[in-house]
Amino acid sequence: MSPAQWDLPPELCCRPMAFVALTGLDVVYNAIHRAIWDAFCANRRADRVPISFKVLLGDHEYPKCRTKRTSYEWYIPKGILKTGWMNKHLNLVPALVVLFYELDWDDPQWKEKQSECATKVEIVRTSLQGRNTKVAVVLIQKKTPLPPGEDLVASERASALCGACDLSGKSLFVLPHTDHLVGYIIRLENAFYEHAQTYYYNEIRRVKSHKEFLNKTTHQVTRISAVNRNFYIAEFIYKDPHTFHVLSCRYYRTAYSLVHELRAHETNMLEIKTMAGFINYKICRLCFQHNTPLDAIAQFRKHIDLCKKKIGSAELAFEHTAWMSKQFQSFGDLFDEAIKLGLTAIQTQNPGFYYQQAAYYAQERKQQAGQLCSHEPGVVYPAPDPLETPSGALDFYGQRPWRQGHQSIDPPDSEKEKQGILALQVKERDVLHSELVIALLSNAVAQFKKYKCPRMKSHLMVQMGEEYYHAKDYTKALKLLDYVMCDYRTERWWSLLTSILCTALKCSYLMGQVKDYITYSMELMGRASILHEEQKSRIEKNLIKVLMNEVPQPEPDCDLTSVKTAQSLWSDRISLAGNNEFTIEVQDYVPFVQCKAKFLYPSFHIDEPVQLHVYVRADCPHPVRFSKLCVSLSNQEYNQYCLLEDTSKEKDILETSTQENMCLVPGKTRKYCFKFVAKTEDVGKKIEITSVGLMLGREMGRYVYLNWRGGWGDAASSHETLQASRSFKRRTRLPEQQLDWDTVTIQSSTMIISRVPKISVQLTHEPPALTNEMYCMIVTIQSEEDTVAKDIKLTAGLKPGQDASLTQSTQITVNGSEVCDDSHPALLPDISLGDLQPGQKIVKPLYIHCMSTGSRILLFHVAYSVSATVEGKDINCKCHKDETVTLETVVPFEVAMKFVSSKFEHLERVYVDIPFLLMMDILSASPWPIELVNSEVQLASSMTPIDQPQSQVEGVTLQTSECASECFLLKCPPVQNGTSTVASGHYFISWKRKSAFAETSVVRTIVILPHVMLENIPLYVHAELPSFGRVRESLPVRYHLENRTGLVQDVEIGVEPSDAFMFSGLKQPQGRNGDTSIEAA
Repeated sequence: MSPAQWDLPPELCCRPMAFVALTGLDVVYNAIHRAIWDAFCANRRADRVPISFKVLLGDHEYPKCRTKRTSYEWYIPKGILKTGWMNKHLNLVPALVVLFYELDWDDPQWKEKQSECATKVEIVRTSLQGRNTKVAVVLIQKKTPLPPGEDLVASERASALCGACDLSGKSLFVLPHTDHLVGYIIRLENAFYEHAQTYYYNEIRRVKSHKEFLNKTTHQVTRISAVNRNFYIAEFIYKDPHTFHVLSCRYYRTAYSLVHELRAHETNMLEIKTMAGFINYKICRLCFQHNTPLDAIAQFRKHIDLCKKKIGSAELAFEHTAWMSKQFQSFGDLFDEAIKLGLTAIQTQNPGFYYQQAAYYAQERKQQAGQLCSHEPGVVYPAPDPLETPSGALDFYGQRPWRQGHQSIDPPDSEKEKQGILALQVKERDVLHSELVIALLSNAVAQFKKYKCPRMKSHLMVQMGEEYYHAKDYTKALKLLDYVMCDYRTERWWSLLTSILCTALKCSYLMGQVKDYITYSMELMGRASILHEEQKSRIEKNLIKVLMNEVPQPEPDCDLTSVKTAQSLWSDRISLAGNNEFTIEVQDYVPFVQCKAKFLYPSFHIDEPVQLHVYVRADCPHPVRFSKLCVSLSNQEYNQYCLLEDTSKEKDILETSTQENMCLVPGKTRKYCFKFVAKTEDVGKKIEITSVGLMLGREMGRYVYLNWRGGWGDAASSHETLQASRSFKRRTRLPEQQLDWDTVTIQSSTMIISRVPKISVQLTHEPPALTNEMYCMIVTIQSEEDTVAKDIKLTAGLKPGQDASLTQSTQITVNGSEVCDDSHPALLPDISLGDLQPGQKIVKPLYIHCMSTGSRILLFHVAYSVSATVEGKDINCKCHKDETVTLETVVPFEVAMKFVSSKFEHLERVYVDIPFLLMMDILSASPWPIELVNSEVQLASSMTPIDQPQSQVEGVTLQTSECASECFLLKCPPVQNGTSTVASGHYFISWKRKSAFAETSVVRTIVILPHVMLENIPLYVHAELPSFGRVRESLPVRYHLENRTGLVQDVEIGVEPSDAFMFSGLKQPQGRNGDTSIEAA
């Protein structure tokens, strides 16, 4: 039975549109008629009325109308719905026939053309054969008509034409062929639609009038047919979506209830289910179209609950599951179509579930067909064919071809019934069920992928793979199964993975795919497989045969024809000389061999061998021997030292080897040790395990490399390691010879570090350092080596990576007598110290110049080379030792400067040619004694000394917080440019740290003297007073007044009285022009 039998009729799935036939148009040879036809049909927008147009001849023969019944008393219904009824009303019987006729109102041959038009109308009516189809006439005119009522000739002739054609005035239209043709066509369409609605309303009334003559007992089938036809015709009428939805759903639900009220038996069960499926489809589609998806889902669930037990004949049970599958598929299609139009679906309610259920019923159909249609070889298709009908099609939906129109419980002819059932079973046997299942599963997978349901997607892909396997399309089956196996390995669904692997193994065997067969065999033998030991043992034996380049035994439950083809393929594989080497990346699978490779320590010194351990464990039923074990490192030069190879050349990998440790015993862990001497140029570099390879088989035959990237781990190892680390179970104590696999940790990389230096480095100094001094630090290097330490080099200075300002303010030198400048580096590299004998000592003083305060880290790196023997190999080891020290730098002293008068009074400003004192206070801030060697003042040109300046602090030693002071008598000569602020000059202090530790050099510190305000006064007054006086004796006081300007000044002097003194002499002396000084006593 073809799958198309269960497809819904296209008339049911399409949107019903009013059928309007157009006659009188010659769309081939008449350009005007062609333009009119294009305006009707081309580029129809959604807002235009739903009409289906067809161009027919005027004498087209329409379906004949049945004779009207006047009584249904003795009428026996033959079925519910005729197969041609929907197509008849959609495409064959028009609601309106429109006659197009070229005729203008002022045509000179009006009478003749009027008569011709009436004749054509009569021909149309005759061809309709008594149907209620409406007839209308459209006059194609060249001129644009005048508004109604203005053209009296047109009104008269229109009335005459309507009378001649027996038409009402509403059935006559005028179509001017002008530039606005489309606008006129749209107006015509609306008028045509009204006429069509009138026709369909009349049809509904006519069908309803027949219902009055039917009784519920004998004419139940006819009543259902009448209701169905009414509701289908109603879809042609309603233009308003809301009204259409409400009424149509109500009517269709009524029809659905009536269908299920029919008494069901084996002879009419298929017809009832077919009609129920049609009506359910209509209800669900209407609900989706009007955005009520929950109503559609509820209706579908109700439909399935009512119909799922209506199986019918047990010998044709596969028909029921095929029908159920089609119901779910149709609903899934409706759901998906609604989503494309804007409906929102979710993970738990999407079309994928319905496609999945459809696939489930298709699979059940396949199983039932296998049980019911497996006839003996002598059974052939019956002749004559019971499925043939005289017309080539059924008269009623859901009926049997050999008993059409039969409505009684018992079949009319039991022999015909048997022959019909046999014909259906034979046809079902030829159906490609797997293709049906795969198509449905593919739809479901696409939906679950769209709605991000990965587990559902994987589950259905497994079913697709199995269907491809049953369909003998092993390539696609293997491709799908291999894709989903990754997910099941990751999520550790071992039982599901085992089942999938078994199917994949069969596919690879039947295709002759050697690598895939080896891979899946290894996985089915491993710890992830839940197969019994007997099954694992059989697979292991087959694997060994493949590695020995022999044909494996067939997998159980394989198709015999495919097995014969596979054996031929395997024989061809054996005869081929090449393609016998395979590499399996273990991290993607869970094979029966586990591996862990680790370095013994995270780092190794250059003077000791690097040790590497490889742990291998097998989980197969029987012992297995490998022929090669190799470790690949990041430096490939060491790979030659990490290789274990069986030197024997036996072909049989089960034969006893000369190296017993190359045999893996199931459940026991083998440890293989490798060691090698690292090269001196690898000091400071990391060596990593890039991969571990284990070879099964022989290079002379067929062999496979198991490759562990990083030296360990397969698809299940990470989770197993995590579980082992979290486990609180007490581990079983194993014998000393055996290793606990879970306790083996991973160390996949190691660092090669330099040999441990056997020298001592001591730093002797007196912190903190003082700013700008040449700070002495003595480095003492003593050898503790057993041999000569050669080519000793010292790198000393500021440790790299510190602030850039420290680099600019720090210099280092080996010569303490020279003054450091910017040309000296902050880090002095590779100071050669020569060789050092065992026990010998080298002392090296270094001088550090710090120009800023703060902390800085100093590095002292001592490098040398020494000869050593490792594993009988002489190497030259480079050793180094680093010492760091944090050096704090402080200021040695602080200098305070001030200007005072001759009476030591503080001066904010000084005056031209008037002496003043410059005071210097040196306050020690050093924790060590400071010796002031000398001091010197260097005056600016704006100041001159009154006497020769000499250092007053020379040779003074200052302890912490002690202060030394000195002063200089100065004066400022007149300034030419009138500057009010003048520079003072510089103050130089020569000092050094006073220490018994080492001879220190003198440091010269420069201090910039402050600027001072300078004022020019016009009159200078100076008093000469005796050092003491006696009571009641005269005290001579002399005042000197000096004019400092270039002009004559008039001066008036006044002396204020005092209670302690009596005055004599002039109290108000006056000066004269030209006098430069005045004296008063």
